[in-house]
Amino acid sequence: MDYLSEIEGKQAHDPMFLEKMKESSSSSSSCLCVPGPVIVGAGPSGLATAACLKEKGVPSVILERSNCIASLWQLKTYDRLRLHLPKQFCELPLMGFPTGFPTYPSKQQFVDYLEAYARKFDIKPRFNETVSQAEYDPTLGFWRVKSVGVKGKEMEYVCRWLVVATGENAEAMMPEMEGMGEFSGDIRHTSLYKSGAEFRGKRVLVVGCGNSGMEVCLDLCNHNARPSLVVRDTVHVLPQEMLGTSTFGLSMWLLKWFPLRLVDRFLLIVSWLMLGDTARFGLARPHLGPLQLKNLSGKTPVLDVGTLAKIKSGDIKVRPSIKSLKRHAVEFVNGTTENFDAIILATGYKSNVPSWLKEKVMFSEKDGYPRRPFPNGWKGEYGLYAVGFTKRGLLGTSMDAIRIAEDIQRCWKEEAKHRLAFTNSLLHQSSSL
Repeated sequence: MDYLSEIEGKQAHDPMFLEKMKESSSSSSSCLCVPGPVIVGAGPSGLATAACLKEKGVPSVILERSNCIASLWQLKTYDRLRLHLPKQFCELPLMGFPTGFPTYPSKQQFVDYLEAYARKFDIKPRFNETVSQAEYDPTLGFWRVKSVGVKGKEMEYVCRWLVVATGENAEAMMPEMEGMGEFSGDIRHTSLYKSGAEFRGKRVLVVGCGNSGMEVCLDLCNHNARPSLVVRDTVHVLPQEMLGTSTFGLSMWLLKWFPLRLVDRFLLIVSWLMLGDTARFGLARPHLGPLQLKNLSGKTPVLDVGTLAKIKSGDIKVRPSIKSLKRHAVEFVNGTTENFDAIILATGYKSNVPSWLKEKVMFSEKDGYPRRPFPNGWKGEYGLYAVGFTKRGLLGTSMDAIRIAEDIQRCWKEEAKHRLAFTNSLLHQSSSL
C-alpha cells in the first residue's frame, strides 16, 4: 500500500483533510506522492544522502535546479581549482577515490568521482526543477514541496521526510560598494571566473583573501596579469603541508592527543618558521588560533599553495579595504587611488534556504543555517533534515549523510510495521463483512 492510499484510508472522513486534497487537485500543478524523502540539491551532500539511504533500502527523490550534478563544481569554479584537503578527507560515504588519483584531486577529477558515485548508486536526480516552496502541512502530516521546471511547469511533491541539501554555497555573495555602477571595467564574482588567460597584461583587483581569493591571485599571476589583493580583515595563512604531511591531516592527528590550544600554538610556530611573519606583508593574523577560530566562527584558514611567495616578491600587491569605485579607478580607505581594468569578487557564498523553506525553528532566517551548531544541526522536527551546513567541508557532509540515513531508516521500519498492521486490519474488516 503506498503512502497516498494510506493517508486517504486513515483520513477519509476528516473534513480538513478532504478540503486540503480538494485544493491540491484543483491547482494547476501536478502532484506526486513520494514514498521516501525528497532531497533538495544534487551536490555532494544530496548525492551522499541518497546513496546512504539506498544502501539501507530507502528510496528518495532528488530535485536539482541545474542541469547536472554538483553544479557549483561543474559550472561555477575556476579551471585550476583542486581540492584543498587530501582526498581521504573528501571521500563520500561508501565509495573512495580511485587509487590513481593524486593527493589533491583536480576539479575535473572530483567531478568524475561524483559522476561515478551517482552511477554506482543509480542516483538519477530530477534536473531543472527549482524548489520554490517547501512547507510542512500539519493536516496531512506530510511535507509539501513545490517546484518550477522547464517552461514554468509546476510540480508538487508530498513526502514524509525532507532533506535540505542546498548547502552553504547556494548563492554568490555580492557586496555593495560605492560607485559600483560607475566603474567602467569588468566586475565579476569568482563564480564567473574561469582562468587568468583573459586578463593577461591587465590590472586586476581581487576582493577577498580566503582560499579562493588567494588562488585566483596566483592564477592571474601565472597568466601574466597584474593582480592586487584586498585584505579587509585578519587571516590565518598556513602551509598546505607541514613536516611532510598535510596540515589538515596533521592537525586532526594532534587533536587526538593534545588540547586545541596547544595544537593551534604548534601550527602557528611551524607556520612562522616556514612562511615568516605574514603581518609584514599585510596579512595580520587573528588573535584566536586557526582551529579555535574555525570552531567558533566557521572561518577557514588559508592553505597556501604558492600565493604568499608572489606577495613577498611583489608580484601580488596587498591593498586595504575599498572606500569607493571611480570610472577607471578604486579609492581605498587609506586615501590612495589606483587604476584597475577589472575587479574579481572572491566574497564567498551564502545559503538560500530562507527563500524557499517555510520553517523558522530549525533554520535561521538571518543566514539560512541550522540554529543548532555542529554536530547537532542535522535534524529538525516533523522529518526535516539538513546536510552540508556544518562548515566542515565534505567530511562534515559525510557525517551528516550517514546520521540522516540511519534516522530515516529507523522511521521507515517503524512506519512499515504500522502500514502492515493497518493493511491487515482492513483485510480483516473486509473479510468479516
